Amino acid sequence: MSLLVLGLSHHGAPMELLESAVLDQAARGRLEAAIVSSEHAVEAVVVSTCNRTEVYAEGLTFHGALADVSEALAAATGMDLTDLQPHLYVHYEDRGIAHAFSVAAGLDSMAVGEAQILGQLRDALTRAQRRGHVGPALNTLLQQALRVGKRVHTETAIDDVSRSLVGAGLAAAREVVGPIDGSRVLVLGAGGMGALAAATASLAGAASVTIANRSTSRAERLAERVGGAALAWDARFSALADADIIISSTGATGVVLTASEVADAAAVRGGRPQVFIDLALPHDVDLAVADLDGVTRIGLAELGEMLSHAGDVPQVREARDIVTGEVAAYLTERSAEAVAPTVAALRSRAQEVVDREMARLERRTPDLGDGDRAEVQRTVHRIVEKLLHAPTVRVKEMAQSGQGGSYAKALSELFDLDPREVSVVSTPPILPVIDEEEVGL
Repeated sequence: MSLLVLGLSHHGAPMELLESAVLDQAARGRLEAAIVSSEHAVEAVVVSTCNRTEVYAEGLTFHGALADVSEALAAATGMDLTDLQPHLYVHYEDRGIAHAFSVAAGLDSMAVGEAQILGQLRDALTRAQRRGHVGPALNTLLQQALRVGKRVHTETAIDDVSRSLVGAGLAAAREVVGPIDGSRVLVLGAGGMGALAAATASLAGAASVTIANRSTSRAERLAERVGGAALAWDARFSALADADIIISSTGATGVVLTASEVADAAAVRGGRPQVFIDLALPHDVDLAVADLDGVTRIGLAELGEMLSHAGDVPQVREARDIVTGEVAAYLTERSAEAVAPTVAALRSRAQEVVDREMARLERRTPDLGDGDRAEVQRTVHRIVEKLLHAPTVRVKEMAQSGQGGSYAKALSELFDLDPREVSVVSTPPILPVIDEEEVGL
């Protein structure tokens, strides 16, 4: 079985296509179920954020799994595969591992180095586990990816130098409405991105920060943390005309601010400029607001262009070096694990021979004293250990060079071993489910 990663992201797909490909939790579950029930794949995890919709799958064969996953993804998004295919990327085995680690580290995000993807990836893994769509292979890979992502953020200064989507949006808004300090900010949505937006605006010295959310209690808790004010969701229109900057990231399936609603607010403002930073996918703010006088809309496509230069700073190169080293270590460890059943079977076969011969000795020499019998047993064990030492060490060394499989096969044939008889059963740990409103974009 082999790892297959297939998806589309901000790197190669237009924003309109990404928007159409965003999957809610129910759709992600159905897609995973379709993949694991297909002929050529046995595990699946779906990650769908504002940056990407991608599938991690464990396939029985590459071409078969690729066909099954591609068709399932097209069906889940409601698109024709021929329209989707030009924008899809495919990573297999080593490249898939490197991709997973890079994604977890934030190196593949629109805002390079952002940490929110860690929560999104953990949430995707957790939910796939709960749905029974994950086995040992993807569990091990994605748990390791999460560890690598945390290491990158702990050991590098990538958090300090990377500009977040919110930061980039506020920087652009500053060019339109002037300094953030003194500006009035309205935040729509109190999830992970909304909380980041409210905190960033508050730290920038905004004159006021108002949060509107479908759950008023969540808005109130966030407002208390950032020194802002909470607003009932249905009252958001009343605050629209007063706000200089509106930041929206609700996770809604349709627009939450129409062009006519924004036009009404703009008329009240009497020509004073107003900026809408739309961080949602699908978009929250009607695209037509960009045509209104005095109104500027900044969406993810524009933010992506602003952040495109961030990929070659020293801290990012340091993070990439960590990922490269972790991929090499993971491949080495996985190669060693691949030959472990052969080593275990060889030692098990040797132990069977020792036990059988010691039982035969006991039958033929009933008068042999306990001390002498113990000494014979120790001697036999030492001989066996010395004989097994060289082939055991050699197969592990060759595993690291990529030749362990052929050597393990030779050992199995020489000693008539069946490594499948020596199995280690492991159950992937169930991680705590993270509130999707906290981690989704």
